[in-house]
Amino acid sequence: MSKSADDIQILNRRATFDYSFSEKWVAGIILTGTEIKSVRAGKVSLADSYCFVKKSEVFVKNLHITEYDKASFYNHAPLRERKLLLNKTEINKIERNLKDTGTALIALKMFISKSGYAKLEIGLGKGKKSFDKREDIKKKDIERETARRF
Repeated sequence: MSKSADDIQILNRRATFDYSFSEKWVAGIILTGTEIKSVRAGKVSLADSYCFVKKSEVFVKNLHITEYDKASFYNHAPLRERKLLLNKTEINKIERNLKDTGTALIALKMFISKSGYAKLEIGLGKGKKSFDKREDIKKKDIERETARRF
């Protein structure tokens, strides 16, 4: 049974633990034929992936898309830089915000849109301190316990 477009969502759970996000954007991503087949199979890792701006274009780095096993010599490099598709105003806003110290542009979620295109949700985040992380863990534990009771 194949997955529908709504079922494919790859999350970067570590990012929400390490960063607090102020803004989020949904960007299109330029992929090759074998890459989109691997994405639809769910063979993507967003761990350690981040975005950067180069010559007024946004790229994602360290986004691991596993090689498609049924492809021959037309396969892709798993960790290549991939271009993101955003409006010029969004790119300018991201570029201004990245000049602040301690901010990073992190890949949060990858999904397939209803029209069949691969999309990447990116967020502008600042690193959390250790006490912020402990507070988040306490909140999650409390929510988990209340969910068990009811």
